[in-house]
Amino acid sequence: MITLIPMLAEHAGAVLEIYGHGIASGMATFETKVPNWETFNLKYLPHSRIIALDGNEPVGWAALTPVSARECYSGVAEVSVYVHQQHQRKGIGRMLLEELINLSEQNDIWSLLSVIHEENRASIHLHEQCGFRYIGYRERIAQLDGIWRTTVMLEKRSKLIG
Repeated sequence: MITLIPMLAEHAGAVLEIYGHGIASGMATFETKVPNWETFNLKYLPHSRIIALDGNEPVGWAALTPVSARECYSGVAEVSVYVHQQHQRKGIGRMLLEELINLSEQNDIWSLLSVIHEENRASIHLHEQCGFRYIGYRERIAQLDGIWRTTVMLEKRSKLIG
């Protein structure tokens, strides 16, 4: 049984391990090494951070990053959802994303942005299923392991906020 709880510092090891799986996949981020907890913690908004547990085992996490420090964009955030490589395709990503959407609205976020490697069809499909719409792409925006990569941008606007 999967339960969702707030992400706490005590989950740091598991969260960073799961993030490392995403980095290693080459399909989840342009990052190439796992940060320390302090750096990771500073990147994400203090609210809307969740972890998925299978029993007591952390199997995924989701959090929001501000897109800008400017006040006018205070209700716009970028989505991160990561599921442990041994627990993918079990609906955990969907549970995390749906709860992240709920938490974002409770915290006055009116626009969620997700930037996904175009090869990551499963993540794109998940976001579309959760009400995100395609808003564009950035062709050959950055290199990963010497290969130019294109990202797809999807957005979900709140029907409650903004």
